[in-house]
Amino acid sequence: MPTAANALNAREAARPTAATDIQKIAQHMMRLNVAGLPRNYELFYEALIGLNAGLAQDIAALGPHPQQEALDELGLRYRLVGHYGLAGDRSRIEASRILKETAERLAEGRLHHRAFTRACETILKSVSGQQDHQSLADFMAEVEYLASSLSAVLAAEQTIGTRLEEDIERLTALERGISAVQAAAVTDRITGLPNRIGFNRALDDLYGQEDGAAGNALIMIDIDDFKGLTARYGMQTGNRLLKKLAGLFRKTVKKNDFIARLEADEFAFLFANVGMQDALAIAERLRGFVEDNLVFAASDTSEASCLTISVGVALSGDAATPGQLQANARVALLAAQSNPRQPVQAFGR
Repeated sequence: MPTAANALNAREAARPTAATDIQKIAQHMMRLNVAGLPRNYELFYEALIGLNAGLAQDIAALGPHPQQEALDELGLRYRLVGHYGLAGDRSRIEASRILKETAERLAEGRLHHRAFTRACETILKSVSGQQDHQSLADFMAEVEYLASSLSAVLAAEQTIGTRLEEDIERLTALERGISAVQAAAVTDRITGLPNRIGFNRALDDLYGQEDGAAGNALIMIDIDDFKGLTARYGMQTGNRLLKKLAGLFRKTVKKNDFIARLEADEFAFLFANVGMQDALAIAERLRGFVEDNLVFAASDTSEASCLTISVGVALSGDAATPGQLQANARVALLAAQSNPRQPVQAFGR
């Protein structure tokens, strides 16, 4: 049975360069005098460790001391998760500014209405008090003044109406932008699958059901030596491999089954109404499907290789919380990674 101690040892063996990666990023940011903000670490991680050549070139183009605003623009352009909150803040600020301008225009319209009302009252008093003495010329002058006031009111209302329509269009565009940001925040930009945020929400929804989370299975999959593959074939090839793998997964599972990409080389599946026997059968089918359909060859050799994966399985009935279910599945996954002869492992079995 996979144990937490074995899993910890396997994790340390599988990811020996994590601390080195963080140190590399921190040193690079210090050389550029970039603030140690979480979103900046994400930006430079994507450029340096994620091998995003386009982003790396754009950062280099900013010069030796890039401004935070320019870095944030790159984060938004490349749809990095840590920058989505920044996009939401900007949208809220812009919406507040538009609403303030709208309120000012409506206040201006009220002023025109009040001026016209006062003009009407003045002329009415004048006509009522001087019926026998007011000359025709005076009366026509007052009528002309009233007509002028009315024209000013109508012109102001037309202008306000036009600007209000423009404001509504701008607010609608902002709403669409916010909706797009919210959708992007839970979507992996390479595969189009839900990302870790979307996966955590799905787990929270699962455990928030009135009838509980029992009867569900979590399967976690890790691509064997994905870092080595990308080092050998290049990150673009790795991304194409991830897209193809996501497509294969979609075809393999049912429409209502949930799939997410959690990390560079890690995927998660949620299956409803399955026990351990069925979950293990699904895991084996996924493993076989990947190995049978994903074959690649290096650019410098004709030798072909099959993509292999490690699989960990856990049941929701064995976990009281979403976090515990993830931990159980990861223990099983790490046990599978440490034992290539048994690439499918189940927690508690």
